[in-house]
Amino acid sequence: MKKETLSVLVCPACRGKLTVKSEIETDAEIISGNLHCGACGIYYPIEDKIANMLPPELRDTF
Repeated sequence: MKKETLSVLVCPACRGKLTVKSEIETDAEIISGNLHCGACGIYYPIEDKIANMLPPELRDTF
């Protein structure tokens, strides 16, 4: 996920602001980690540079 993308993303559940906790990153990209919504508390995983913005109950169905 490009770091610059974070400025336009919002939580799909409540439209709250997202913050990132990266585990692996480069200067321009987040390779793995989590996006966290401060308003509703939901975490969205980032794996292989892709943010999974599905609600938690749907993540394992695809």
